[in-house]
Amino acid sequence: MNSTKKVTLRDFFDEFFSNLVNYDSKLLKTLYALLIKPGTITKDYIKGKRITYTNPFRFLLSLAFLYFLMFTYNSRFSEIDRRFGDMDKKMEESDGFSIKFDTSGITTDNKEENEASQEVVVPLDSISKDNPKIAQTLKDLDSIGVFNPKKMKAVNDSLILSNPAKYYDSIRLLDSPWARPGAKLDIFALLIRKDSISTFQDAVERYQIEDQRRNQMPFNASASLLRVVRSPGSFINATIGKLPFVIFFFLPVFTAFIWLVYIRKNYTYTDHLIFSFHNQSLLFILLILSLLIDSIFSTTSAGWFLLIFGFYLYKAMRKFYGQGRLKTIIKYLFLNTVFFVLATITAVVLFTGSAFTY
Repeated sequence: MNSTKKVTLRDFFDEFFSNLVNYDSKLLKTLYALLIKPGTITKDYIKGKRITYTNPFRFLLSLAFLYFLMFTYNSRFSEIDRRFGDMDKKMEESDGFSIKFDTSGITTDNKEENEASQEVVVPLDSISKDNPKIAQTLKDLDSIGVFNPKKMKAVNDSLILSNPAKYYDSIRLLDSPWARPGAKLDIFALLIRKDSISTFQDAVERYQIEDQRRNQMPFNASASLLRVVRSPGSFINATIGKLPFVIFFFLPVFTAFIWLVYIRKNYTYTDHLIFSFHNQSLLFILLILSLLIDSIFSTTSAGWFLLIFGFYLYKAMRKFYGQGRLKTIIKYLFLNTVFFVLATITAVVLFTGSAFTY
């Protein structure tokens, strides 16, 4: 019913605090049921007792945001940037080199190597003066970088930079179509680093590269990967920030396996999804507690809280689905294996996709 009564400041604050107290009451009851009675809250919720508890979807979303906010705040990703952010320095690092060749008929300063007649690793400086021609040939080859990946890369880079347009055009002549995207990534990465191009349009104008999507995609991917290498901490931070959204795509897929495992039970897919939301919420609560304890006492407690969650999940499955210990344990192990596999695939896809679009 509409009201024509003018809203006073008191009315506004009364309504605000009434809603706040009501939400706090639901929140406390939800937390109590989650922590003390595994599986009970889901049973109550699907039976219609929904006014007592907070919405499971909204509750999980709030906890996910809170956890990842705390996680990124307490982490040291900026330190990772300082340590590993300089890509050029990392590429210049080298701890020497050695070559592989068949030592049959070649004498070295090492008696054990002289007796060997199979492929072994022999440093160049160990070749004996008794074989001056072989030694000189190998050293000549090394001088142009044949046995040194770093030198070979430097020679290759100089060839590309001498005529980028011609080198890029030659990629289409590669026999394997699968090698072409990788070659494009390498060239664009080099041009961005060494030739100071910042946009794909720069590459089009400077090197007469065709302004097509098949060329723009590897350029954007190269630029993104370089940003990841230069600032890995910031990349991890940005990717973790996407996890709350990823969870809500991941859980419905995982819930399909729960539905299949308990297909004979009189529960709908939505009922299983609510069960997943409640358990995932409890996991975030435990992880938030772990972060608080770790920040206060400078310790690492996540492992203990994960063990607690493992026991909790078993109890929740037994209470909610009402099956015996053996059946529950078998399904518990199967579903946790599925969860781990799906989580691994999701993480790989997320980080790979983020790396190419960062």
